[in-house]
Amino acid sequence: MNLELVINAKANEVDIAYLNDKVLTELHKEKGKQDFAVGDIYLGKVHRVIPSLNAAFVDVGYEKDAFLHYLDLGPQFKSLNKFVKRTMTGKQHTADLTKFRGEADIDKNGKINDVVSGSQHILVQVAKEPISSKGPRLTSEITLAGRYLVLVPFGEKISLSQRIKNQEERTRLRRLMQSIKPKNFGVIVRTVAENKKVAELDADLKDLHNRWIKIHENLKTAKPPKRVLGELNRTSTILRDLLSENFKNIHVNSEKIAEDIREYLRKVAPDHEKIVKFHQKEDLFESFGVNRQIKASFGRQVNLKSGAYLIIEHTEAMHVIDVNSGSRKGGDRGQEQNALETNLECAEEIARILRLRDMGGIIAIDFIDMGQRAHQKMLYEKLREYLKLDKAKHNVLPPSRFGVVEITRQRVREVTDITTEEKCPCCEGSGNVEATVLITDQIENNLRYVVEEFKPKKVILKTHPFLAAYLNHAEGFFGTSERKRWSKKYQTVLRVDGDTNYSYLKYRFQNEKGEGLDD
Repeated sequence: MNLELVINAKANEVDIAYLNDKVLTELHKEKGKQDFAVGDIYLGKVHRVIPSLNAAFVDVGYEKDAFLHYLDLGPQFKSLNKFVKRTMTGKQHTADLTKFRGEADIDKNGKINDVVSGSQHILVQVAKEPISSKGPRLTSEITLAGRYLVLVPFGEKISLSQRIKNQEERTRLRRLMQSIKPKNFGVIVRTVAENKKVAELDADLKDLHNRWIKIHENLKTAKPPKRVLGELNRTSTILRDLLSENFKNIHVNSEKIAEDIREYLRKVAPDHEKIVKFHQKEDLFESFGVNRQIKASFGRQVNLKSGAYLIIEHTEAMHVIDVNSGSRKGGDRGQEQNALETNLECAEEIARILRLRDMGGIIAIDFIDMGQRAHQKMLYEKLREYLKLDKAKHNVLPPSRFGVVEITRQRVREVTDITTEEKCPCCEGSGNVEATVLITDQIENNLRYVVEEFKPKKVILKTHPFLAAYLNHAEGFFGTSERKRWSKKYQTVLRVDGDTNYSYLKYRFQNEKGEGLDD
């Protein structure tokens, strides 16, 4: 596993690509103005309490009031509220909770109007960024996330990541946390804390406690709506959550960002500082082939190398994915086996697409019908396995009687939506065509199908003169033209002819007699 980050800085935006063995797995866009990001902590003011929803609408400075449900108040809400009141009135002189007398936990089945009132000042944390026409989703169960630990004020519970399987290591971490955590603070131990030294965990815990002290200081003079603690920027957050021994390189085209990353790494992982590589190139996404992968993965149609493809449609509430075998050749294995192989291949790609596009809510996937129950079970298990790398909370239901698999996936921000269509040079912008960078992939997929299906002695590719010139003469990555490379790869005589009757991205395969091979 070779993990890399490619950070492409622009004037008012920083784009971050997470590559796993050169394959684009996650894409993040950090705007210059990072307001209402997940993890930000605000002092808000309750505008309305709605008993019928068991929720309140809170002003945190966004154009629309943020939503706070009773179940998101957290058990220790009364203790947090008491701390905020005492701090703002000057009675709570320290952030230390050793001598703080907490209040009783609220009833999990209670009513919001019993604990929250209109115009009340309340400390909240952004749990979901504003999506579409909705304001942010809030929680009052404050958590401070670090590299190895998550600090939970007013709690005493020590929780360990379920991914830490070794029982001896779990016992060691639990005992260690009991000895070093401050009183009246709970701790969640993250997966990356496994086998880490005491000094590293203690340093992370102290850093989180200092952030709690900063909240206390900012509360003294705060008037709602006011952000009292901002989350790390997206770059540092990604490093905090993803950085591991498998990280090989971090490529950056901004000297300032490169130095900021080095400074962050000196604190959390000094031995990783050397992996930061500064490039004086204008567009790193173009240099590392990220733009091509973006165009291939964000369109309505996503093509796979085998010839199969996905059709992806979005609505505000859900996403629908249709699996198609396309020009994928099944050979002599039969329809059932071919359907299974296509479905398994597409399941792996869907797991990547969900992370890449950050698709949340309900996802309905219409796989190719399979008659054998054992194959349906295999597909279900494989899909769950591929989704294990996804950090977003999700739930996968077994295939329905119609072969549809339903997934619910946590949605904390807007789905990443990138337009891959381009202005057509043939119609002077009066219409759109699919991304031109993918046309060679489509032609090669269809050429493979034509050769395997019809086994012609000679193939003639008719296309627009511009595209014909590129295929005949432009030297690609392998130092030869695409026409020569395809001829050698598929063991056929390939001729590419330009024809002005064809539009820019139109093409057709013919045999020597001029008969269509892909009609």
